[in-house]
Amino acid sequence: MLKQVLSFSALCLSGLIANAQSNSAAILARKQVPIVCYHQIRDWRPTDGKVSKDYIIPIAAFKQHMKMLADSGYHTILPDQLYDYLTTGKALPSKPIMLTFDDTDLDQFTIARPELKKYGFKGVFFVMTVSLGRPHYMSKEQVKQLSDEGNVIASHTWDHHRVDRYKHDPNPKKDDWVIQVDKPTQKLEEITGKKITYFAYPFGVWKPYDLPEIKKRGFKLAFQLADKRDNANPLLTVRRILDSGYWTTKTFSNSVRHSF
Repeated sequence: MLKQVLSFSALCLSGLIANAQSNSAAILARKQVPIVCYHQIRDWRPTDGKVSKDYIIPIAAFKQHMKMLADSGYHTILPDQLYDYLTTGKALPSKPIMLTFDDTDLDQFTIARPELKKYGFKGVFFVMTVSLGRPHYMSKEQVKQLSDEGNVIASHTWDHHRVDRYKHDPNPKKDDWVIQVDKPTQKLEEITGKKITYFAYPFGVWKPYDLPEIKKRGFKLAFQLADKRDNANPLLTVRRILDSGYWTTKTFSNSVRHSF
C-alpha cells in the first residue's frame, strides 16, 4: 500500500513539474512587451559621471520620448494586464508598452506624472521605502496620489540592497528578507490600501536561488533589466530596458521596437 501511495505521489509531482514546464514554455513563446525603466528625470549636472548619465534622462528628452510614444500609437499597460497576457494569452491593446519608474525620485511625480497624464498614459512606480519623505524623493501622500490616479505602486525593497546577497536570520529584526522585502511591501500596502503583488530587483540583479523567495511572498511578476529570462521562472524575471540619458528620440524608438 505504501509503495502505491509513493508511486501516486511521484506521479503527481511529475505531472506538476511537467505542467509548470509547459506553462513556462508557453509564457516564453509569447512575444515580449516593451517595458522601459526610468530613474532620475532631470538635466545633467557637471558632477554627474559618465555611467550615471545612463540613468538620468534630461527633462526635454523625456518629454520628447513620451510624445514619440503617443504619436506612434503606443498604449501603456499595467502589470495586471501583462500577467493576464503572459499566463492566459489575453489580448492587449495595439502597440502595448509599459513605463516603469524606480527609486521614488521626486521628479517622477513632478515631471513624469504630468507628461503621462498629458497622453493618457499610466505608469508603474517601484518604491524604495527608506527614501519616502526625504529631500528630493516622494512623500507617502504623493505615492498614494499616484495610486489613486490609476498608476501601480510596486515593491523595490527598503534601501536598494541586492537581493542575491540577502540572508535569513532566526531574529526577524536581522532577517534581510523581512527587512528588505516583507516590511517595505507591507508599508506600501498601508499607504495605498491595495495589495502589492509586483516587485523590481535593485540594480536588476537576481540569482536563481532568489526566485523561490520572491514566489513564496506572493509576487505575481518580478522585473529585472535586460538580462535573459529564467527558463523555469519567466514571470519572475521580466525584462526591461533603460531609456538612457544619451539616447536621441530615434534611438529610443529603435530600442523599443527591437529590444524585445
